[in-house]
Formats: sequence, structure tokens, C-alpha cells
Amino acid sequence: MCTGKCAKCTADLLFPLGLLAVVGNILLFFPNGEVWRTEEITEKIWFFPGVIGAGLLAFLPASIMRAAGREGSCCANRCGMMLSMLMSVLGVAGALYCMIISAVGLQDGPLCDTGDGIFIYPFFNSTTEESYLSNQTSWTVCVRPQNVVMWNVVLFSILLSIGTLEAVLLLAQIVNGLIGCLCGTCMNENQQTRME
Repeated sequence: MCTGKCAKCTADLLFPLGLLAVVGNILLFFPNGEVWRTEEITEKIWFFPGVIGAGLLAFLPASIMRAAGREGSCCANRCGMMLSMLMSVLGVAGALYCMIISAVGLQDGPLCDTGDGIFIYPFFNSTTEESYLSNQTSWTVCVRPQNVVMWNVVLFSILLSIGTLEAVLLLAQIVNGLIGCLCGTCMNENQQTRME
């Protein structure tokens, strides 16, 4: 078993996931692909769940994991695995941040104009039974930006999924890092032949 290779594999998965989260967060700023004023954009987007949570806080541990998994690297040892384990805890916190902000963004719904020129949160106080998420006919209440409800639901759902997947990967890396810290990053050939 090689914990270093497992760390490198996890890092290789985290980089594209983090990049997708950053792109998803940026797209949330442009409902329906249009530019709107700051006060016309949903507030939860300004918490940058994809840029900070699932982006930067995933790139940091991924970089350390990559170094810990590279053969001949100065980090490909027990200390490198311990550092990757500690950084993975930070990554889990970022993934949880992304998940929480995305879930709240989905629950509250988008900021939109309902036809009177004033931007409000029309779905803000809806209960679970009357949630706008399960009643697509209520989405027509938002006149501007056009398709803003679909835009927010899809992108916040993607961010929630990415945050969840990153949390699982980083939790697995914490276990992997602990094993690597206790047992080393790889078994040498002599140990492998003795086990066979």
C-alpha cells in the first residue's frame, strides 16, 4: 500500500473540483449571463463559497498532498504526510463552508425583481412544505433577471455537490495521512516480498 500515491491521486481530483467551484461561483455573479449592479445580486454569492471554500481552501491541501505523493520530493516522508493531514483539516473546513453557504443560498432563493422594479427575496420565508425548489411554477414570480431562479438553483447545487465531494476526499486524506504518518509513505520492495 502506498499512501503517497493515494495522496497524489486525491490531489489530482481536488484541483479540477476546486477550479469548477471557482468558475461556478463567478458565474453566480452574472445571472442569465448578464451584468447586474451589486445590490441586484444575491447576497450569499458575496460570501464566495466556491472561490474561498471549495477553491482556495482546497488548492492548499492539494498542493501539499501532491508534494507528499511525489517520489523523491522533500515532502514524500512522514512529516509531509502529517502536513498533508493537517492541511486536509483546513480543506474540510473550506468544503463545509461551501456546503453551508450553498445550502443557505438554495434555501433562501435568489434576489430578483418581481415586476415592481424593487429587488427582493420572494422565497425567503417559505417553509419546507411550500419550498420553491419543489414548485417550479412559483419561479415565474421573478421577472428580472430572467431565469435567475434556475441559474441560482443549478449553480448553488453544483457548489453544494462539489463541497460535499471535496469534504469526502479530504476526510479520506486525513485517514490516509494518518496512516502515512504512522507507517511511512510507501512500503519498500523488501517489505513487500516478505508480505507475499
